[in-house]
Amino acid sequence: MLIAVVLGALWRNLIPVPAILEPGIAMAAKRVLRWGVVLLGLQLSLPAILALGPGVLLICVCAVAVTFFATLALGKVLGVDPELRLLIASGFSICGAAAVAGVQGAVKAPQEKVAAAVALVVLFGTLMIPAMPLLIGALGLSDGDAGTLIGGATHEVAQVVAAAGIAGGGAILAVAVPVKLARVVLMAPVVAGVSLVMRRKNGAPVAGQKRPPILPLFVVGFVAMVLVATIGLVPAPVLDATKVLQQLLLATAMFALGLGVNVKSLIKLGIRPVVLGLLSTLVIIAVVLIGIALGAGARV
Repeated sequence: MLIAVVLGALWRNLIPVPAILEPGIAMAAKRVLRWGVVLLGLQLSLPAILALGPGVLLICVCAVAVTFFATLALGKVLGVDPELRLLIASGFSICGAAAVAGVQGAVKAPQEKVAAAVALVVLFGTLMIPAMPLLIGALGLSDGDAGTLIGGATHEVAQVVAAAGIAGGGAILAVAVPVKLARVVLMAPVVAGVSLVMRRKNGAPVAGQKRPPILPLFVVGFVAMVLVATIGLVPAPVLDATKVLQQLLLATAMFALGLGVNVKSLIKLGIRPVVLGLLSTLVIIAVVLIGIALGAGARV
């Protein structure tokens, strides 16, 4: 997925993109992304997440909540566009591009802002892949705490897997992925909360205009798939196949979103969103490290 975003961005900025492809790119960046998010729910099992223990789950909740609200506050201080800072707060606190898509479905943010938020997630999440193992080594963290840090602070699932593999794989990876997926589960309540706030803020809709749903349909589908995976209705071979399909769908969507990353447009946004992305990343790392210091990290 990381490679897909980079390739898409390189194509957009180095070689002209034929106009005939634009409708397909738009569909991939929106509809294909949403189907990928729905199928991502099948990779989540509530018992596996609950097995992490109350301490780790509390770290996840605090990491998402503190980072989300801190990013909004810092974005306001920096003067970042309100819709963009909301997308950045969602992507950096929860689960990267999937969370950006979820919130975009609730607030109807323009596609260029979605692409900018995803580009920042890719930038800082990619930097965390080598940075996390270095930080773990410098702090001398155990495998359980290392997995908690990587899963609790890294932005995308793919980035979590990459960082955990470099940090030592095995036990670290076995903790990092469930911790990250525990954050992914929080996408639904956050999107619902954002929708309710936007409804109050916008007031009654104009005649003939529909309000955005409290939970976009694809987020409902995501929750439904989590429940299906939890009940265990889907055989393991089917789960394996859907995982491959989900990765292909998200990679396709990431390529399309990469095609929406226009360097000239990003330059026009200025340095402030980049600074906000950096600060948001530092906040979530700090929150998780505080939780680990208090003894709430995973034990393996």
